[in-house]
Amino acid sequence: MERTKPKAVFMAFGTKGDVYPLSAIAAAFACDQKQYEVILITHSAHQSLSSHLAEKHVEYCPVSSPPVLSAEQINDLEGKEDLSFSLQKKKITQDHRQKCYSLIERIFGDGAALDGDVIVINFFALEGWSLAESFCVRCVVAAPYVVPYSAPATFESQFQRELPLLYRYLTESPSGKVCWQDVIHWMWPLFTENWGLWRNDNLHLSSCPFTDPVTGIPTWHQRPQSPLVMYGFSREVVECPAYWPPKVRVCGFWFPPIEWQFTCKRCQEISVYFSSGGQYAKDDLCPSHLELHNFIKTNPVFVGLSSIGSMGFLKDPHAFLSVLQTVLNTTRYRFILFTAGYEPLELIVRKLAAEESSDQKKWNEDFVRLCDGQLFCFFGSLPYSWLFKNCAAVIHHGGSGTTAAALQAGTPQVVCPFMLDQFYWAERMHWLGVSPEPLSRNHLVPDKNDETSVQEAAHVLSKAIQDALSSRVKARAAEISERISLEDGVSEAVKCLKEELGIN
Repeated sequence: MERTKPKAVFMAFGTKGDVYPLSAIAAAFACDQKQYEVILITHSAHQSLSSHLAEKHVEYCPVSSPPVLSAEQINDLEGKEDLSFSLQKKKITQDHRQKCYSLIERIFGDGAALDGDVIVINFFALEGWSLAESFCVRCVVAAPYVVPYSAPATFESQFQRELPLLYRYLTESPSGKVCWQDVIHWMWPLFTENWGLWRNDNLHLSSCPFTDPVTGIPTWHQRPQSPLVMYGFSREVVECPAYWPPKVRVCGFWFPPIEWQFTCKRCQEISVYFSSGGQYAKDDLCPSHLELHNFIKTNPVFVGLSSIGSMGFLKDPHAFLSVLQTVLNTTRYRFILFTAGYEPLELIVRKLAAEESSDQKKWNEDFVRLCDGQLFCFFGSLPYSWLFKNCAAVIHHGGSGTTAAALQAGTPQVVCPFMLDQFYWAERMHWLGVSPEPLSRNHLVPDKNDETSVQEAAHVLSKAIQDALSSRVKARAAEISERISLEDGVSEAVKCLKEELGIN
């Protein structure tokens, strides 16, 4: 029996900041378009999303690959330290792509594709582009940040030399059709050997998109439309140059529902009060969130590095804590530190707490207070949108989600980037005037816990916080917050997607 219900598959891989924004769009699309079957494919590490998505009638399909790949993680997964990092990574990638293929085959392999079928991918789910081609389904790109990589400087000249007909096909493309702008903006990795071999050997497609699998000649008779690319940031924050492809749409920031951001069920249920700014009784909060609520009345400085620890950048958690402790010893600041589930950091925090005090009131399974109560280490999570409004400043790694939340709250920032788009956001926040110059990583997370490294880092960090708390930066942060306050990025993304699918 032929199916009549179209399917919208969202493929989002990466860390929480990469996945949650697309999950929010999937949930909103499912609520708006009840005639669709909506599915999210992501890492099993994001299992906590499943119940939230189920409430919005979105099917959650997990893939066992890790959100990030570091040498330590791969050894833990494989239990084989004798294999090289590159070989283990290659095996995990192969298994990941095979699982993705199996899921897409299960979803779309039951008959001919419908006009309304669509696969929406982020930049870490590029296998979705080739899988969409294999099953004759439209593909749309959705990313909460600008493209986190650029084509090599020699890419165009090499492409022109090795694929002259395809280069001509793309550069002479009619208006509205896929063109060289699309390739150079985001599609260029699809033309590398990494994807070409998989397309050819596993999907039986041509190694290069837009070419015939037998002859290798461009499909002159069949020119696909320029793909829709939706960005989850604000035009008030990011410049959108004229040379971007014609189908790029800038929607505004994509914030997930506030109830998705609590670690405890009890506080999820009262989250409507947080989102509306309403009043609530203290007894409504769980003990851990109540302690946090009381601590932020002092207007502390937030410190959070999200997944940086699990990516292998936090080599010495003790040195990181020593920097924070040194700043606290020489200033009047108070810090709230989110550990983001990074076990080595949490172990050091608990060890220091045990050494510092036997007072059980200063810690439990969800939080620890250090430095005479000036450093509140929290092991759970709650909405940044609420927390940041009550913080003096936000020290973070430059992730797109944390950056957006700080902008929305109108809170000054201190940014220490580590990789990919984080460097862009760090420079952009400084250019906008909502943060001082970006920190070098050794000025927040020194590799060694020696006095010289810690003292130097603490001095630079203290100066950065002082600059962030200047009246000039505070005023600029409030101004940007007001400008973006009327935007609804998720609703705009749903609108753009409906227009692309021809839904009235």
